[in-house]
Amino acid sequence: MPGKVADFLRAAELDDAERTSLDHGQAVRRGMGYTLRVTAVPTIHRQLLNRCQTLNGTAAVPAQRKARREYENRVNTLGE
Repeated sequence: MPGKVADFLRAAELDDAERTSLDHGQAVRRGMGYTLRVTAVPTIHRQLLNRCQTLNGTAAVPAQRKARREYENRVNTLGE
């Protein structure tokens, strides 16, 4: 998951399973930002993706919208 999405989700209200997944993720530096490697079942990833829907709107900066789209593309490639 892109770091901009992870930062947004850390400030959001999450349930216990989602919070645990984020807390146990491993941060990997990527250029100027980072990627958070989260090991979770696809349903948790889909729940996290739904929680960051507001990053699709006009209130988000372009980098946040792009990060959300990238995360959505990764989640959509997961099998259930």
